[in-house]
Amino acid sequence: MSEADKYPEDTSRRRFVKGVVGSAALAGIGTGTVATLKSATAPSGAGGGIVQYYGVENVAGPAPRGMPQIPVEIEDNGDVKGVWPKVQQREQEGRTVTVAEMQLGGVTYSSQWFQYCGVQTYPGIAPDAEQDNYFRYTSSSQYEWQSEDVEAGAIVNINDFEDYESWGNGIGKSGLGKPATATWRSQDVPASGTIPVQLIRSPRIEEMANQNQWIGASTQEGFIAIMDKCTHFCCVPLFKGDPGSAKFNAENEIYCPCHQSVYDPFSIEKVSFVALPRPDDSSGGGSA
Repeated sequence: MSEADKYPEDTSRRRFVKGVVGSAALAGIGTGTVATLKSATAPSGAGGGIVQYYGVENVAGPAPRGMPQIPVEIEDNGDVKGVWPKVQQREQEGRTVTVAEMQLGGVTYSSQWFQYCGVQTYPGIAPDAEQDNYFRYTSSSQYEWQSEDVEAGAIVNINDFEDYESWGNGIGKSGLGKPATATWRSQDVPASGTIPVQLIRSPRIEEMANQNQWIGASTQEGFIAIMDKCTHFCCVPLFKGDPGSAKFNAENEIYCPCHQSVYDPFSIEKVSFVALPRPDDSSGGGSA
């Protein structure tokens, strides 16, 4: 990307210095404290450390990096769920630790991808948390179709997205894809611990899946899922969800209204960051 200022000029904010992705711990920690910084490079079994992931590219605003993808799978009945890595036990530095990691599309996919913005403490991020991995619609949504056509808490189903090739809501172009907001690995947990997800079913994702091994393995039937926590200050941005996004040329992208960070859901890149540690699971329990 260009070294030019990504922050929109008319916000009157100074340039956010991003630095080299993955080379500065602060870029991965965001709102963490100095004490957290000291623990961020703990052994990976404790849930922290430098990790590479695939996510939607940050193309404008102060966010230091893209938001991570959640690989998608669709069951025979059309229910849509996120892939959770294989849970396993490892011996590290004389102790047994629980990890969630697997190979997918030629990539090491790990639960560490989602350990930032406090999500590392959420119950569903514990490697062996008993969750079914289905995406479930949120109780409140800025998408009119979702509020009218599906019930909050219902499992996302492919049949709800039949008009994805033509859908529009008056924001940006129609036909780019149909979005929804959902939660993941969050049933029966407090609202403060629910993992937010941006789902999009798009013909562009279908095209990309035919050209890239990772995207082919991590998406299905045009569905892409993104862990929806802005890497700047942990807000929850939306794809085609805010009419004000047009002011920042983001009406066809994922836009965070809090500080004008923008993410391109059709540009997937490999990024490094420092994953924050989960609560200590040295006993192998993996509870959060």
